[in-house]
Amino acid sequence: MVKIPGGEIELRDDRTKRIWKAEIRPFLLAPYPVTMELYCAATGKSPISIDKSQKPVTNISWNEAIYICNLLSQKAGLNACYSISNDSEEIICDWEADGYRLPSEAEWQYACKAGTSGYRYGEMDKIAWYNENSEGETHEVGKKEPNAWGLYDMLGNVWEWCWDLYDQNVYGSYRIFRGGSWAEEERGCGATCRRRSHPSFCIDDLGFRLARSL
Repeated sequence: MVKIPGGEIELRDDRTKRIWKAEIRPFLLAPYPVTMELYCAATGKSPISIDKSQKPVTNISWNEAIYICNLLSQKAGLNACYSISNDSEEIICDWEADGYRLPSEAEWQYACKAGTSGYRYGEMDKIAWYNENSEGETHEVGKKEPNAWGLYDMLGNVWEWCWDLYDQNVYGSYRIFRGGSWAEEERGCGATCRRRSHPSFCIDDLGFRLARSL
């Protein structure tokens, strides 16, 4: 995993026009989205096909991503980050635990930008799979150029779930995902582009990336 230095990031919500800042503590972030190979190793499921083993796993709900994070922590002998109530309605994150977790939205955006100030950290076709170059499908991770901190596929290929609730007063339990995907137009693949959906939602261009606290 890549060590991400601490710092500060400004976030905004175009729907409400709200702008806020977040302090980022140093943390670890995987250089790639979770692959089908890692997903199968964690869950014990058989791979669909060998040629897809290094592609990002998709059709993963936020709820399943949380469960897989805990599974991987357990297999690695780490302390699980997530406590899940019996009815699965309440999920609490222990940010001090050393296990695997989803990045917060602020962590994700901070890591994606990697010290840059623009909407993207590089030229679109060099860094991302999106609707004009993806041929309508996911691609093996790490085949495009990384950002300055050595993180691949932060934009395009698959959207990535983050921990955060979007707007509990308006959208209830909806969670945030970031980064754009193979199916998006160019404008939908940017460091500040935000989407949200129900934690049970899954689709063929949505995956996740692992983080750990330090």
